Amino acid sequence: MADPVLAVRGLTVTFPGSAGDVRAVRGIDYELQRGEVLGIVGESGSGKSASATAVTGLLPASAVVDGSIRLDGEELIGLDDARMAKVRGKRIAMVFQDPLSALTPVYTVGDQLSEAVRIHNDVSRQAARERSVELLKLVGIPHASERADAFPHEFSGGMRQRIMIALALVLRPAVVVADEPTTALDVLVEAQILRIIADLRRNFDTALLLITHNLGIVAEACDRVAVMYAGQIVEEGDARDVFSEPAHPYTRELLRSTISLDTTELHSIPGAPPNLITPPTGCRFHPRCLDAMSVCATPAAPTRRSCELVPWNSSSSRNSSGGRPLAIRASRLTREISA
Repeated sequence: MADPVLAVRGLTVTFPGSAGDVRAVRGIDYELQRGEVLGIVGESGSGKSASATAVTGLLPASAVVDGSIRLDGEELIGLDDARMAKVRGKRIAMVFQDPLSALTPVYTVGDQLSEAVRIHNDVSRQAARERSVELLKLVGIPHASERADAFPHEFSGGMRQRIMIALALVLRPAVVVADEPTTALDVLVEAQILRIIADLRRNFDTALLLITHNLGIVAEACDRVAVMYAGQIVEEGDARDVFSEPAHPYTRELLRSTISLDTTELHSIPGAPPNLITPPTGCRFHPRCLDAMSVCATPAAPTRRSCELVPWNSSSSRNSSGGRPLAIRASRLTREISA
């Protein structure tokens, strides 16, 4: 296998605070190959966005980041702001959750795209403008040459997210990090954004790190999936394998919480995510787990990648409306989303 374009090893992110240090990310590992899409899923507060923002070097100065983040073999942790600025945008880019906040309101979208081109390349204003219009056309902005002179507030939410994707692609980076890119969009616009993501892979061979809580998006767009809970990756694997045979009770509970046209009873995971200042010992999910045993609260508990203590036919691996295995429900989710 070729060397990964992005390799994360032992990544930790800690936010110091007066009440104690918030250990948002604790020792996660993953790799990303060129042209691959890795989805990171989990509840709010699981550490998804903190880990992704650490990769792009955009965390606040107070955050303490340890471990290793290597982009094409180059270590990113420890780079100063000037060196990281040369990497960000040109070799790794980010699509933010709220494009209206991320785009500068007093500049036209064409000026913002052109500026990104000219900062990293010695090109004329006209060449930068042409590149900007080309990308707006690529992401489906109608009348791109005219709309390049419009301001962010003159676009719909879906159009603004397309512009954010164009801004991420303007320098053809090797890796794009997309943080909940479809959260505020309706399902039709969401489908359009997913098609743009597919085109991104096909046209640029770009690796994509997709942060989301939407398992349907993972089924549609991702090759692999990493499930995060309380700052740790509890399960990782091929997206279809994880959906058809989830190994960790938390993954199973997430799948049980999805809804489809045949859903007759809504399911939620009992309890709430733990306090990351004083997280539980052992497996961090054990206070909410229906199959927890005494060993789960000990340091010997299998807290990474999969839970070997819980058999596949246990109570939590069956849904509440008739005992169907989650493998059946997950494969139906995959078929419905892909249809």
